[in-house]
Amino acid sequence: MDSTSGQTPDGVLQRFRLDGRVVVVTGASSGLGERFARVLSDVGARLVLAARRTERIQALADELPDALAVSVDVAADDGPQHLIDTAIDHFGRIDVLVNNAGISRVVPAVDDDLDGFRHELAVDLVAPYELARRAARWWIAEDHPGVVVNVGSILGQVSGGRLRVPGYAAAKGGLHNLTRELAVQWARKGIRVNALAPAWFETEMNSDDMFHTDAGRSYVESGTPMGRGGLAHELDGALLLLASDAGSYLTGHILAVDGGWTAV
Repeated sequence: MDSTSGQTPDGVLQRFRLDGRVVVVTGASSGLGERFARVLSDVGARLVLAARRTERIQALADELPDALAVSVDVAADDGPQHLIDTAIDHFGRIDVLVNNAGISRVVPAVDDDLDGFRHELAVDLVAPYELARRAARWWIAEDHPGVVVNVGSILGQVSGGRLRVPGYAAAKGGLHNLTRELAVQWARKGIRVNALAPAWFETEMNSDDMFHTDAGRSYVESGTPMGRGGLAHELDGALLLLASDAGSYLTGHILAVDGGWTAV
């Protein structure tokens, strides 16, 4: 079909599918991770669902057609290698890693403690690095193409403002630049590394503070040019673009889905 004719080229939507590909999703027990798992399953992916809450990920795995639940703490010293090894032992391969697991603490910097700060960096920055490194070692050794999608945040691009989230902002800012660094290092190895940077989407972690109080709603609505927080489905397309062949020429990119927050 003539791609200049204005008609849709054959198969363009097929490039967003992940039929038969093995996708590891961390933090899959709730919130964005659970949503991501369902979306990826809908386009044909075989899933490795990773989280600490065993009952939740097992219940989700039981709902999906081809999914494995792995109980793991990705911040533990042996967590990342255990997860990668378990995925490969079960499915024989890994194609996509979605680094979604994360935590956030609201605390003014002057009141913070180093143990809390270090733990936040361990979960939000060090664990994604370790998982990506260990997946990349397998991809490179097997001459197998791979994709990493790091779930960052707009607070990796700008400050948290009055939220007071020094550890989270530091970790997500680091994750964004780590995304660029790994993308460049592995670009000629057939490995793409990108980050998805959401703004305000209601999850179990933020619903009480950001969406169910007058002050929280006002903060989101007044600071977002579109005047509202994001809806769950509004990350689906961005996730699939980064994870699938539809984004085959994208690497080292931070994709903000933020209703215009970072454009102000």
